[in-house]
Amino acid sequence: MIRSIQVSEVTRVIRNLCIEANYELSADMQEKLRSALEAETSSVAQNVLSQLEENLKIAKEEMIPICQDTGMTVIFMEIGQDVHFEGGSLVRAIDEGVRQGYTEGYLRKSVVLDPLLRINTKDNTPPVVHTFLTEGDKVRITVAPKGFGSENMSRVFMLKPAEGVEGVKNAILTAVKDAGPNACPPMVVGVGIGGTFEKCTLLAKRALLRETGTPSEAPHIAQLEEEMLQKINATGIGPAGLGGRTTALAVHINTYATHIAGLPVAVNICCHVNRHATAEI
Repeated sequence: MIRSIQVSEVTRVIRNLCIEANYELSADMQEKLRSALEAETSSVAQNVLSQLEENLKIAKEEMIPICQDTGMTVIFMEIGQDVHFEGGSLVRAIDEGVRQGYTEGYLRKSVVLDPLLRINTKDNTPPVVHTFLTEGDKVRITVAPKGFGSENMSRVFMLKPAEGVEGVKNAILTAVKDAGPNACPPMVVGVGIGGTFEKCTLLAKRALLRETGTPSEAPHIAQLEEEMLQKINATGIGPAGLGGRTTALAVHINTYATHIAGLPVAVNICCHVNRHATAEI
């Protein structure tokens, strides 16, 4: 049975998610920050984490963004195969949702239309949209504003299969060490392994959406996540790059099938405001 959805409803949902994601950090991220503060032994790191908690409190109370970089809007849409959109262009409806969210939510507009001419679009459109077909007649929308302090620190490594898991570990550590304080730690590290050049980067980006600290369902990947979290926190980069044991709050790894001749690895780093909000239509 085909279910019809008006594109105006998509606009409304995306508008609200843009504001929600930028104004309040998810509960799982807040809990991770709180746990990190309790576990820290460095007084400097404790002070930084306390300031981050205070910032979240002020943002919620005064209804202001939790970070001044309200990001480029990344949208993930899981669309049921039994859904039919009506009432106009879905692409334009998505853009309109972002425009309304960033304009009416008084969020910083950071998108330039041409990467070389650098002229600001003044409404944070267009977003980056990823669509996925699923079963059923629902549409699940996740808005993930991505600040570029951390985005700029992300990396892709096209490894040889012979480099194996040790090559993967080295790639992740290299990306984190190179990022250092520039990624606004404590960070969440999303990793994609497998697929092709572009697939592994999408795997890494989607890994950031997982509930913070929830391990992979694959035991060997969950073990790798825990090992890399320990190794990253042993670097001593710490909150704001000022030292300490909390460089990362979580490492999330997604995998996909790949070619016999390849081992693609992408590392998509997100700062301590790992923002995303989800709704279903």
